[in-house]
Amino acid sequence: MSTQIIQAQAGKITEEMSFVAQKEGVSEEFIREKVAEGRMVILKNNQRANCTPVAVGEGVSVKINANIGTSNERSTLEQELDKVRVIEQTGADVLMDLSTGKDIDVVRKKIIASTSLPIGTVPMYQAGKEALDEYHNIAKLSKDKLFSDIEKQCKDGVDFITVHCGVTKFVIDQLESQGRVTGIVSRGGAMLACWIKATGQENPLYEHYDELLDIARTYDVTLSLGDGLRPGCGADAGDRAQVAETIVLGELVKRAKKSGVQAMVEGPGHVPLNQIPSMIKTIKELTDFAPLYVLGPLVTDIAPGYDHITAAIGGTLAGMHGADFLCYVTPAEHLGLPNSKQVREGILASKIAAHAADVARGNKKAIEQDRQMSIARKNLDWTKQKEYAIDKSVFSNIICEKDGAPCTMCGDYCSMKIFKEYF
Repeated sequence: MSTQIIQAQAGKITEEMSFVAQKEGVSEEFIREKVAEGRMVILKNNQRANCTPVAVGEGVSVKINANIGTSNERSTLEQELDKVRVIEQTGADVLMDLSTGKDIDVVRKKIIASTSLPIGTVPMYQAGKEALDEYHNIAKLSKDKLFSDIEKQCKDGVDFITVHCGVTKFVIDQLESQGRVTGIVSRGGAMLACWIKATGQENPLYEHYDELLDIARTYDVTLSLGDGLRPGCGADAGDRAQVAETIVLGELVKRAKKSGVQAMVEGPGHVPLNQIPSMIKTIKELTDFAPLYVLGPLVTDIAPGYDHITAAIGGTLAGMHGADFLCYVTPAEHLGLPNSKQVREGILASKIAAHAADVARGNKKAIEQDRQMSIARKNLDWTKQKEYAIDKSVFSNIICEKDGAPCTMCGDYCSMKIFKEYF
């Protein structure tokens, strides 16, 4: 079955390309060219009818992802479905189901059915959890079980999957020879590293990458090549293990494009602010300018409870220098699973970062949105201000300082009336 990149390379413009072109305010041919080059992906499983396609990559707006998922310790399907509603209302572009609790298959299908947003998963989470549940030993996970779960999730309609193909024996050797402050902080990366060390075998996602490509091509599922060795603190940013894995991911990006499979690359993590520009540039060059999906980056390690802010600071700079996709970070990062309120706060912080990056990148729609907001402020047009605001709820229940009654005026309204000729 054909894929977006196969069609693009053949000179054809698909319905999905037309849709995202109109949404982004660019030409259909521009979208086709970028998809053909592998510098843009369109997230949509060809088996999923209820999915609204989303473009991620060069020349379009920076997108954001919100993570949800059940766990054995806390959270239920109902709580996660409530988070889906919050994600849609708050305006995230994409969500990921990272469930590790009970009935993972049921949870995934319910989430897919509940939203039109593109959905991602990490199949290793399910395969690894079920192997641990059954055998109490990650080394007992078979290649066939892992690939069976991958195909099952793709068949269910998942639009992109994180696969830690770059956690190879060589990369693990680099990690061990150098050492780290925080070791491996990626759950999928840690599972595979333990499996490699226990079995002495190569990572099956790398060794059998062609088989993985066959599955992804069948469903037009985008491979999100996971950064299993991403830095878990600023001190580990840009170390030998991270760079070694990135080089492997660059090789895999080229193989995916040649095979007609869409691919993007995942990046750090925790990165000091001054290192972000050069790191983003290096990752982009090493991975053939594939779309880059970053977690944060978080620019400091000492802000538990406020990591949505540290991530927004890093995400803005990363987006400005070429990152295409921001994974949100909530105030609960490093503390526990986020509730619906924290999910909302994380999305809003990430949306601000993405928009600020879009303005810095010269995105015409983002620049015009800021301009229209400024005009609305000048005209005291509260309806228009609400229309252009990232968080429209702030225009509700605003209290007039003069008489205490609910109104739609901001605190500066009285001053602006008095000095109107100067505004």
